[in-house]
Amino acid sequence: MTTLQKDTPHTGTGLGPASPRRLVDIRHAATTPLLPASLVGAVAFTIYTLFSWLQWQSFTIRSWDLGIFTQLAKDYANFQPPIVSIKGDGYNLLGDHFHPILVLLAPFYRLFPSAYTLLVVQNVLLAISVVVVCHLAVKRLGNITGVCVGLAYALSWGLQSAVDSQFHEVAFAVPLLAFSLAALLEERWRSAWIWASLLVFVKEDLGLTVFVIGLVLALRARSAGGLWLSVWGVAWFLLTTKVILPSMNPGAQWAYQSQLNISGLLSDPASLFHPDKVATVLLLVAITAGLALFSPLTLIVLPTLAWRFLSDLPVYWGQEWQYSAVLMPVVFCAAIDALSRRRVLNSSRLRLLLGTGILLISLVLTSQYAFGKLPDPGKNFPLTTVQSSQNALAAVPDGVSVETDISLMSYLTDRTEVYWIGNKNPAPDYVLIDVSARAGVSPTAAATEAEQRFPGTHFVTVFADARYQVARRQ
Repeated sequence: MTTLQKDTPHTGTGLGPASPRRLVDIRHAATTPLLPASLVGAVAFTIYTLFSWLQWQSFTIRSWDLGIFTQLAKDYANFQPPIVSIKGDGYNLLGDHFHPILVLLAPFYRLFPSAYTLLVVQNVLLAISVVVVCHLAVKRLGNITGVCVGLAYALSWGLQSAVDSQFHEVAFAVPLLAFSLAALLEERWRSAWIWASLLVFVKEDLGLTVFVIGLVLALRARSAGGLWLSVWGVAWFLLTTKVILPSMNPGAQWAYQSQLNISGLLSDPASLFHPDKVATVLLLVAITAGLALFSPLTLIVLPTLAWRFLSDLPVYWGQEWQYSAVLMPVVFCAAIDALSRRRVLNSSRLRLLLGTGILLISLVLTSQYAFGKLPDPGKNFPLTTVQSSQNALAAVPDGVSVETDISLMSYLTDRTEVYWIGNKNPAPDYVLIDVSARAGVSPTAAATEAEQRFPGTHFVTVFADARYQVARRQ
């Protein structure tokens, strides 16, 4: 067994010192793939940000996560702990998931204090991973095939779903995984170790992903260093779920432990074959035309699939939300590994055919996922409610507390203290709700319902139309 060695580029043939001309050729070969990879990354960032902008300007909000992480970024930017009132009065978000890496949002939010800033940051992170994966593909497979694989990765359904779902902490994991796996395939063992080790600071379950990366690294490098990486991952998983999160959680426990329903699986093994779970696995295989199955790197997807499929929550099983984003760099790096090292694929024409096929698969699947909405923005991102949304927001002054649903939550977090209407909250200064789905709703419904939730208070309606109602506490 050998130890992990320092990353050192090979500049000669092994028979003697490399000539100056040889050194120039090697440096040129090492830097040339960066240009097409950067162009593909720029295209990806443009598409992601166009989609995010269309969502933002049409007031299309997918979940409360954007509001939650905006409150976190706002606190970090003001050098305060992440007390996120959307999750509950006085709720420390470090007791929900372990994501200290999110402190990196602070300088960006301080410069551009808007929830939209988080969407742009996420798009940058995903685009960086595109550059890394495409750069690896071009170096291993050539320009045309590599660009095809890079574009396929940029349009993969897991990344599309992440952009569509808006900001989530796993955005930081995607480039870290890409950097680590690219370094692993290039036998830069130390870099692979360092990049992978940082994943434990993104989310607690990724410690188990680091465990598997360590095993693969030990196998490929024939080094004990990979095993130490596995120990690092498991140690942080146990530390965060058994000590750190329970110490900061209001319930004094890891909030998501109950979702790992192992007994349920044992009592009903057939539940593992739920159509949504099977579809997710099949799509993971299909996105790389099955090539990922021919690389041991694919084993790295198992921890993420395990916690998702063990959960009783159907939202974790499918492809709609951000949960599959961390799987995309794994299966694509695995596919690049398979394409570049299997003897049967030595033909450049066959590689080109497979690379083109992978791109066509991503393009076909795009019509079924988020980016399929882009060709018709007028239909999928209608602006018919923009004026109503702006009027409702204008009825809530800066610096107040407001209880609301998710409809305009992310647009209020920058300038008010926001509470989610589904929690038990202190009486707010304002209440804002979306009533568009209700038939025959009273124009004072927001005020009346607020008085029922907060006995002894009196609310008066200050704005009402067919979509929103805003009430102020007197």
